Amino acid sequence: MSKILISPSRYIQGAGEMKKLGDYAAGYGKKALILISSGGYKRIGATIEESFSGVDCELEFDYFNGECSKTEIDRLSGLMKEKGCDLMIGIGGGKIFDTAKAVAFYNKTPVIICPTIASTDAPCSALSVIYTDEGVFEEYLFLPANPNLVMMDTEIIAKSPVRLTVAGMGDALATYFEARACKQSGAISCAGGKTTEAAMALAELCFNTLMEEGVKAKIALESGACTEAVEKIIEANTLLSGIGFESAGLAGAHAIHNGMTVLEECHGMYHGEKVAFGTIAQLILENVPLDELEEVIGFCIEVGLPVTWEQLGAKEITDEQIMKVAEAACAETDTLHNMPFEVTPETTFAALKAADAYGKYYMGGCC
Repeated sequence: MSKILISPSRYIQGAGEMKKLGDYAAGYGKKALILISSGGYKRIGATIEESFSGVDCELEFDYFNGECSKTEIDRLSGLMKEKGCDLMIGIGGGKIFDTAKAVAFYNKTPVIICPTIASTDAPCSALSVIYTDEGVFEEYLFLPANPNLVMMDTEIIAKSPVRLTVAGMGDALATYFEARACKQSGAISCAGGKTTEAAMALAELCFNTLMEEGVKAKIALESGACTEAVEKIIEANTLLSGIGFESAGLAGAHAIHNGMTVLEECHGMYHGEKVAFGTIAQLILENVPLDELEEVIGFCIEVGLPVTWEQLGAKEITDEQIMKVAEAACAETDTLHNMPFEVTPETTFAALKAADAYGKYYMGGCC
């Protein structure tokens, strides 16, 4: 089996980049459909429109319906044809990106991804996570190419709620550990091959950046400052984690996240917040050394990522509910089976129970 590494064609990060969006778009199409939330349009719609002034590319806005579902993808695909658009642009957060990428795929157009938050590693990937209209995980849609352009305006991202960037750290936290598990098991990555040393190096750099810069970045963001630590965390959350997970592989943490979508109590939590808890559960499944487990749990507590079921919204969770999560995480087609040993609903259930117990222990200052 060949080793494969994939990535976006271009990645641009810096303050004020949204003011150049029209110039970038003109290099890819003549009429862009821009998918954005109504709130996002109120905040930066005027900036986007001004960026298209005087460039050889028209724009058409449409508001996202809230879920990356087949219904929403079909609706927007119809709109692309109706309006004669030859370029898709997704502006906002992870589900908008995944929807925009899927719509571009089905309509055979280029796609530009413009995050206004750094909450997931979705922007760079050739992957869309499809949910039902009710928000339950349905399937992964693997795409033949990564986005043509990923553009990060750090000035805008730094003004987003701090919790979103912290959630992005939770998503990025899984990258190295899942990559490591996939390399040990010889699993096939999302890119369709074995992991390269380059992907592993980026995944490890992602983890090291979180440990060195994460707390500093959170404190800076809470003060309204976009420091070098913030810039590094935005890159880790987006580019390093994006290439790392896709070209090195997904394993336990994301499968457990997918299992958690069966719990209505957790629907109000962000993707990365659930992935962080899934990372702790994966490390417990692996029975990693205590110092590694303590480092991860301690980081989560310090930056404000959830380490207990209660923090995830499930205050009175039952063993039956945890087993449903474990069973869903162990679905035959999910990535929990990329772990380098057999994983069952029973062992996953035990890891989820223990993750909550460890979280309570370390939150209580017992270490």
